Amino acid sequence: MASSDPERREDEDAAAAAEDEDTGAQVAPIVKLEEVAVTTGEEDEDAILDLKAKLYRFDKDGNQWKERGAGSVKLLKHKESGKVRLVMRQSKTLKICANHLVLPTMSVQEHAGNDKSCVWHATDFADGELKDELFCIRFASVERIWLCCEIL
Repeated sequence: MASSDPERREDEDAAAAAEDEDTGAQVAPIVKLEEVAVTTGEEDEDAILDLKAKLYRFDKDGNQWKERGAGSVKLLKHKESGKVRLVMRQSKTLKICANHLVLPTMSVQEHAGNDKSCVWHATDFADGELKDELFCIRFASVERIWLCCEIL
C-alpha cells in the first residue's frame, strides 16, 4: 500500500499539470467596452475638511431621526467663487446623501443628547431637488466635531 501512494501523487501532479497547460486558444470578448471619463463635480473645488461620520435627517411625519447614510463628509471650497458646500457620500455606494451650500446664516448647534453630534438646518439638493432638511451628524470623537464646527 505504501508503494501506491507515490504513484497516486504522480498521477495527481500530472493531472494538475495538464489543467495548467496552455492550450493556445484565444477568446475574443463578446462586447467591447470603452473607457468612460467619470466626473464627480468636485474637480473645481478644494477639500477643506474630509472626515468619516454618520448623517441623520429629521422626519417631520414620523417625528423621529432617520439615518441618511454613513461615510465621508467633505467641506469643499470652490476655487473661483470661494463658496463652500458640504457633500457627504455613503462609504460603499458613493451615493450622495447630503449636498448643500454652507451659508453664513446657518447656525450649527451641539445636539442636546450627544456631545459627538451637531444639528443644523439647510436647503439640500442630494435627491436632485431643493428640499429644506434638518440634519444631525455624528462623529467618532468630540475633537472632530469641534474641528467641523470651527470651519462652519
